[in-house]
Amino acid sequence: MKQTEILVIGGGPAGLCAAAAAAQLGASVLILERDGKPGGQLVKQTHKFFGSKKQYAGDRGIHIGDFLLDQVEQDPKVEVWKDTTALGIYEDGVVTAEADGKHIKIKPEKIIVATGAAEKFLVFPNNDLPGIYGAGAVQTLMNVAGVVPGKRVLMVGAGNIGLIVSYQLMQAGVEVAGVIEAAPQIGGYLVHASKIRRAGVPILTSHTIKEAYGENTLEGAIIWQLDEKWQPIPGTEQDIKADVMCLAVGLSPLTELCWQAECEMKYVPELSGHVPVRNDFLETTRPGLYVAGDVSGVEEASSAMVEGRLAGISAAFSLGYGKDVAPKLQAEAQEELNELRSGPAGEKTMKGILKLTGKEGVAC
Repeated sequence: MKQTEILVIGGGPAGLCAAAAAAQLGASVLILERDGKPGGQLVKQTHKFFGSKKQYAGDRGIHIGDFLLDQVEQDPKVEVWKDTTALGIYEDGVVTAEADGKHIKIKPEKIIVATGAAEKFLVFPNNDLPGIYGAGAVQTLMNVAGVVPGKRVLMVGAGNIGLIVSYQLMQAGVEVAGVIEAAPQIGGYLVHASKIRRAGVPILTSHTIKEAYGENTLEGAIIWQLDEKWQPIPGTEQDIKADVMCLAVGLSPLTELCWQAECEMKYVPELSGHVPVRNDFLETTRPGLYVAGDVSGVEEASSAMVEGRLAGISAAFSLGYGKDVAPKLQAEAQEELNELRSGPAGEKTMKGILKLTGKEGVAC
């Protein structure tokens, strides 16, 4: 059985930052990553990040992922197991995993779950036609495999992912027929929307898919307008010809391990689904199990990295490492999170966190 002080499940931005922070305080860390290259969503993000230098503003996601991976691989206190999938967290603290067809048992003292999130889907007639993808899948095809998904794309969803992937499709020479968004306003940053609007791509808010059509593969879709009650308006249908439909309609936290570990869970729509209840240091109701990143509530990668750092510091501190510096580092990470979540962009997340902690409606 493999022994380690801290086990990090998930080698995305949150997991890598958690491992680096814990190791810097002196803890030994093992990372489990199911893919062949750690980095999570960063491995396919070719756009530059916003924020501050603390969150690598001005750098592209792919370069940030490489930097974080190099950081942990060069630290002798960190092991990285690639192509390894965590299977379960059990009552006795044993974690099981699968790698290369083998069943592995691991006994950590602390666990950080940083499993990320999965793409949501939409229900409409013929949504199983070949040519209908999640936006993350299209981003992987283009930016990792170097394959364009088709010739003409209809993007569904005007959040940051939908807007960014639309621009990346155009950079790859793919025509974007349009972007539709069910909400009355776009959900992504205006700078991303402006780039594709300047290229002549229409963004239609208060619109959704009525149905897709095609013989053997997608040939197009019928869209229609929604009223102020989110109900379709008959007579507003438009036929959009496209051989690819890209669904950027949100993410759901991948919390299966948290459920199985019997963490207390709570449904919070603002955090994109069921998420584990945790304290200010990201420790869940199962003692010694921490969460960080999209598994704790879907946000931007910048927040995931800071949450990872906070979880790593907290887990190492609970083992007795960094007694002189850890409280200060925890406070700094919490302040960074508050800054990232300030303003209109973070209003939804803050509302969700207040609901999760039971502080909603409490005067500050």
